Amino acid sequence: MSLIQLTIKGISYSQTQSGAYALVLSEIGGKRTLPIIIGAFEAQSIAIALEKEIRPPRPLTHDLFKTFADRFVIQVKQVIIHKLVDGVFFSSLVCERDGVEETIDTRTSDAIALAVRFQAPIYTYENILDKAGIYLKMEEELEFEEDLEEDEYEIDLEESSIEEKGDFSHLSLQQLHEQLNDAVANENYELAAKIRDEISKRS
Repeated sequence: MSLIQLTIKGISYSQTQSGAYALVLSEIGGKRTLPIIIGAFEAQSIAIALEKEIRPPRPLTHDLFKTFADRFVIQVKQVIIHKLVDGVFFSSLVCERDGVEETIDTRTSDAIALAVRFQAPIYTYENILDKAGIYLKMEEELEFEEDLEEDEYEIDLEESSIEEKGDFSHLSLQQLHEQLNDAVANENYELAAKIRDEISKRS
């Protein structure tokens, strides 16, 4: 079976499972999308890797794996989502070291978090897209993209302050930058992403 390449379309809060997130992969050159339910930690890790402006003060688990692999000259060449059983996706990391290729079993969420860091392509098979893919009409796709823009990278945390609820209108740019630095220092990357979006709107 031929492989179909996918790209990350976005991450949004799952409407069906509390505390979970929907990672949406999109077929390159096609209209189908593949939604995958992942945990909050994995969603955060993928979002941070996608957001170039946010750098955690300490490496996350997937960052550590990337550093370890780089140190020992191991390259992740591609990720393959190769099986779907009872709603659970199974994936493989295709790695190479000294010209020797190895395939490693992995959770799909971990595989994609690593793929983003290694800039490795993500693939799946036609039968998996046929089984779990969603075909979006043009109007639905536009609405879906708008929803992702609103919910993208949001993480479910206890919101105890106005800033965490997303109301930054009363803060100056300097205060926003200070809040951004504090959020990153405290490893609150979800809040950092919201503050960064507010700064971008004012730029």
